[in-house]
Amino acid sequence: MKKREEVLLEDQWNVEALYSSQAAWEQALKTFVPHPQQKPHWPAFQAFQGTLQQGPERVKQALDLMMQIDRELSKLYTYAHLRHDEDITNPQFKKSYEQILTLAHSFAEESAWFQPELLTLPESQLQEYITSPVLTAYRFYLEQIVRLKPHTLSPDNEQLLALAGQALQTSHKAFSALNDADFKFGEVLDSQGVSKPLSHATYGLYIRDQDRVLRQNAFKQYHQQFAAYENTLSELLSGQTHNHILNARARHYQSSLEASVFPKNIDLSVYHALIQAVHERLDVLHRYMGLRKRILQLDELHLYDIYVPLTSAVDIHLAYPEAEQLVIESVKPLGTEYQELLRKGLQEQRWVDRYENQNKRSGAYSSGCYDSMPYILMNYKTLLRDVFTLAHEAGHSMHSLYSRKTQPYHYSDYSIFLAEVASTFNEDLLTRLLIERCQDPHEKIFLLNQKIEDIRATLFRQTMFAEFELLIHQLLEQGTPLTPQLLKEEYRKLNQLYFGPATVIDPEIEIEWARIPHFYYNFYVYQYATGISAALALAEKVVKGNEKDRDAYLAFLKGGSSKYPIEMLKMAGIDMTSPAPVKAAIQTFDQLLTELENLLDQVPAMR
Repeated sequence: MKKREEVLLEDQWNVEALYSSQAAWEQALKTFVPHPQQKPHWPAFQAFQGTLQQGPERVKQALDLMMQIDRELSKLYTYAHLRHDEDITNPQFKKSYEQILTLAHSFAEESAWFQPELLTLPESQLQEYITSPVLTAYRFYLEQIVRLKPHTLSPDNEQLLALAGQALQTSHKAFSALNDADFKFGEVLDSQGVSKPLSHATYGLYIRDQDRVLRQNAFKQYHQQFAAYENTLSELLSGQTHNHILNARARHYQSSLEASVFPKNIDLSVYHALIQAVHERLDVLHRYMGLRKRILQLDELHLYDIYVPLTSAVDIHLAYPEAEQLVIESVKPLGTEYQELLRKGLQEQRWVDRYENQNKRSGAYSSGCYDSMPYILMNYKTLLRDVFTLAHEAGHSMHSLYSRKTQPYHYSDYSIFLAEVASTFNEDLLTRLLIERCQDPHEKIFLLNQKIEDIRATLFRQTMFAEFELLIHQLLEQGTPLTPQLLKEEYRKLNQLYFGPATVIDPEIEIEWARIPHFYYNFYVYQYATGISAALALAEKVVKGNEKDRDAYLAFLKGGSSKYPIEMLKMAGIDMTSPAPVKAAIQTFDQLLTELENLLDQVPAMR
């Protein structure tokens, strides 16, 4: 594996577009905060404290300055975290990352007075501010603050919570350090006795390989690394969950879940209805596992068998430039402007950091800030799955690009509840293009299987994760400690429930909870499931609808956080307060499975 300094420039993201060098970043940081040891860091903003009762103009001035500071912090943070993720062991980038995190927490601390002071004003004055022409640009922003009044603390207590913020991130940061840097997975043998290096990225390759010995060895060794540290990892997960509970109780919420969804104006029923809707149709997932067992001709279907393609006659591999072009072509239904913006980003502006290198952060994501291009981290390995990952992250990036181009800074970041809609929408467009071009029945089987796997992994698997995440929060809220044994037992039960009687639940899966970074994100994973449900419905509307349907979707992408997320989706034509979108997504899974079963019966000698 290459060291970072060996990676070609064309394969790296263009971080220099933010700051020309590390030295330039350090100078910008020094200009922004010339005396980091002195507090307050932003005395001009501090001067507004105690003056918000003076009128809407004063509030606007405070908000303008607060947004200006936050915007500059965001730009500095983006550069530092991108550099850090290129090589998380690089001491210079690690130092810069810690510096900007510390500064961000300082700003949270120094601005913590604003919201509670605003909410101490008489109700009549608050309503005057909300309707004032002077504050028109901030009207929805202020309405959201007022809605949070029952859960907003005194200025001193808000400052105390902000002060504790950095310390409370220790569990998450320690997990990341273990997972991304310290853990070494060694090598595994394939069926020919050839030794192969095991890492986060190669595990994703091996678990989909036709070589069952390699799959089994990789599965066991990968999870055994986490099992060897089960006590540490359970303490870290417990610590992060306690963090969520502390925040919920301090702010007078009934539960951690309520504390997570209330600020976005999402009803608790959306979370519970998702789990219920999936439980009602687990039969279709069990049917798919039975089909896998039959087509793979296995006496026992193990969890290391559930990702391998059903046909060995097709093994689609694409070099990165081919993947890029395919993703660009797939978004044609969204119009020439969308397609051209994406083409320039991928092919000219170097949005993407393409390949794995030593100590690079695992996985994939889309990042950036209001004053930057989107940035996409990849660990591309030529699999078709990697092409879909690129489409997924490009969907995030285009959502961010449109939102930032259209909205003012304070509305430019869309809610996490909406984040997975655009990404899975683009994956669906890619699937449609590939199936449309497909002539070979084996290839169509491969692609149908890929689409089914997408829905399984994003809807069923993430709902299982969401159920586990809710459970561990409820256990701690009731005073039950999260021991390794308890976590493993509960996680095993969920796997048995979801995968059904056709699947052997291997003992190694009991520790899988220990390797899922999203369990540190505070009720994030359920939004993958709601996101794919909304995305499948929207893609169907756009592809089979008219220009009005496309424009409604693009308006959704441009909306940022200018409305609550449920309202934003309603504008695009999807009602997530109803279980209908989730049920429709499961029905799509059922229909695709039926189509796959029929095609498999027509194609002899599948394996």
